[in-house]
Amino acid sequence: MHARRSLLAMLASTTLVRPAVAQTDPRLVFTAIPDQDETRLVERFRRVVAYLQGALGVPVQYAPVKSYAAAVTAFTNNQVQLAWFGGLTSSQARRAVPGAEAIVQGAEDAAFFSYFIANASTGLARSDDFPAGIAGRTFSFGSRASTSGRVMPEHFIRQHFGRAPDQVFSRVGFSGDHSRTIQVVQSGAFDVGAVDFTVFDLESRLGRVDPTKVRVIWQTPRFPNYNWTIRGDVDQRFGAGFKERVRAALLAIDDPEILEIFPRTRFIPTSNTEYAPMEAAARSVGVLD
Repeated sequence: MHARRSLLAMLASTTLVRPAVAQTDPRLVFTAIPDQDETRLVERFRRVVAYLQGALGVPVQYAPVKSYAAAVTAFTNNQVQLAWFGGLTSSQARRAVPGAEAIVQGAEDAAFFSYFIANASTGLARSDDFPAGIAGRTFSFGSRASTSGRVMPEHFIRQHFGRAPDQVFSRVGFSGDHSRTIQVVQSGAFDVGAVDFTVFDLESRLGRVDPTKVRVIWQTPRFPNYNWTIRGDVDQRFGAGFKERVRAALLAIDDPEILEIFPRTRFIPTSNTEYAPMEAAARSVGVLD
């Protein structure tokens, strides 16, 4: 009996000690909305993992996801504690996780914009004014939850025509991400599309855009977009001051190869309140309560 009590005491002691040990070396897991080709994102984010691991002194892991909604779910369920979100997905995640905060954005994200692109066969040319000639054509958005590939473009379409996209265009599609939007417009599967300007410019530099087949016809007004969002309970999980350490580490990124991943020229501070204009537009198109 005495031996049994000793064994039980030892097991109880082991059970109590394990969580304490685990908390001294927790793993920070982050994700990013899959707004470009997933394979390329996985390869590129390895460099971000190495940087954050060195800057923060904790194990870091990148968790790829298949969709924008999956990124929000992973954040909500604490499968990831940090995420590179678009404006809408950040708002959705922050509403689901009390205390979550948008802490850092790209310098470009404070005044972001989308391109409307068209297949060259349409004859549509670039203009400073909203391209009214797109009415009646086929139109592709990106992901349904994309700020620059759906929410803001739809907002501007509704503003101009006073009607929903399916009442303006002969056919409306959702490609899933910005890279695919470029592909479906370039191939002629859709006449016109809405795309994140940074992705279009990056794909152009990499030679993946054929300027004889697809062209920019309009640049939207500006709006707040992507940001790094962090859960409100990270200090409890990783130790006091951890959120501020993450903020500082992100703001300190100056490696051109890391910045090109996003692609951004640098990172700057942000806050939840800066996304109010985007959230108002999202409510106007019915994608945010």
